[in-house]
Amino acid sequence: MNIANLFGGFATAAWIVVVAVVIVIVIQASRSRPIRNGFTIIAVVVAGAIVLSTVSAGLVFIKPEERGVVISAISPKGYRDQVLEPGLRWIVPFAESVIRYPISKQTYTMSIAPAEGQISGDDSIEARTADGQKVLIDASIIYAIDPSQVVKVHIEWQNRYPTDLVRAVARGVIRDAVSQYSIEEVYSSKRFELVENIRAEMEKKFTDNGFILSDFVLRNISFSEEYAASVEQKQIAEQQAQRAKFIVEQKKQEADQAREIAKGKKDAAIFEAEGQAQARILQAQAEAEALKLITEALTGNPDLLTYLYITKLSPNVKLMLIPSGSNFLYTLPEISQSDLLADENEVTQPSTDEPTPTEEPTTEP
Repeated sequence: MNIANLFGGFATAAWIVVVAVVIVIVIQASRSRPIRNGFTIIAVVVAGAIVLSTVSAGLVFIKPEERGVVISAISPKGYRDQVLEPGLRWIVPFAESVIRYPISKQTYTMSIAPAEGQISGDDSIEARTADGQKVLIDASIIYAIDPSQVVKVHIEWQNRYPTDLVRAVARGVIRDAVSQYSIEEVYSSKRFELVENIRAEMEKKFTDNGFILSDFVLRNISFSEEYAASVEQKQIAEQQAQRAKFIVEQKKQEADQAREIAKGKKDAAIFEAEGQAQARILQAQAEAEALKLITEALTGNPDLLTYLYITKLSPNVKLMLIPSGSNFLYTLPEISQSDLLADENEVTQPSTDEPTPTEEPTTEP
């Protein structure tokens, strides 16, 4: 509870009581029924109201987010050098008064949108770049009064600082900073550098005037319609160039992929041909080794060649006669196929008739 306000309420109530007592005493006196010791009662009530009013005028409660500047009629300077800190404070009643200043953070916005800034309508900052292009900048300044510089702020700016200091300094610094960059640097490559330069210059000016710059926010940068159209066309051209570059890169990758596939097929063919060649070499080596072994075998056994010859010819030879003690082979006269079949049938199908007894030859003496 604010005790200073409480005493102020008591003082107001006391003066109401004074007025009421005076009215009652006057009415009773007009009816010829005066109140005994009426003037004494009025004097006491008035004295009480004066005391409460004096105490109320001397007590000041400063909130934590405030600082108070004491305007003093009894000081040669007209004010106290020291500000009033938060809490319940005492000033000379009726000779001093207190002007309060907030030390909490405040925001001042300048925007092209009609309802966003402190001033209705288009309040954006128009600036010219180094190459003569016009830009519109939306910005917000977050600041606070330095608690140790409240007296200075009161002397130099009073309550005019939002418009006469913050607004004016911000617009001037922004225009000066933008004029040092080209249009492309403002919206792309050096935008961060631009913001840092604005913040540094604005912080210096605010400090010199008793303020603390908490942050500078570059909300938006707008361009003229002609330049915005050219930027859009440039962006479209850059996108198309990037797309063409992507297509070329894709085709290059496809070519590299096809080249790698062809190289793989080539390596596979070479590997297969080398394998076949090695297989042929191994086969030839095996045949040579076999011939070597056959040669060694024939050298040790000459009749082996005759045996192999007979083995190769035997499936096609029907009848063969080898005379005793002869080194030559004689083939019998060719027998017809029908004769062979007849003989075979006789062997495989014996006759069912009874055998005829064989007569023994008679031997004549």
